[in-house]
Amino acid sequence: MGTPVSAATAGSLERAMQDSISLQPYVHTVKVAINRQMLAENVFGYGELEGRMITAEVDIDYKGESFRARLEYDAEKDYPMMRLL
Repeated sequence: MGTPVSAATAGSLERAMQDSISLQPYVHTVKVAINRQMLAENVFGYGELEGRMITAEVDIDYKGESFRARLEYDAEKDYPMMRLL
């Protein structure tokens, strides 16, 4: 992702991501969490956001049907995977 992030800014970045995702059609609720244990500071005091650091849940309402999905890092596949709950 390359977005600069630190422990001090992770909360505001989570909220910004939630606000952005909530703009999508049919999104009812969204929750984004950045794994602070994975944050590694560089010599300038911050790190870069990576897909493996993000866990996100989204509730979708479409034509009377509701769905929940989660994006989270799959260590076995070494890739952030989306799945229906």
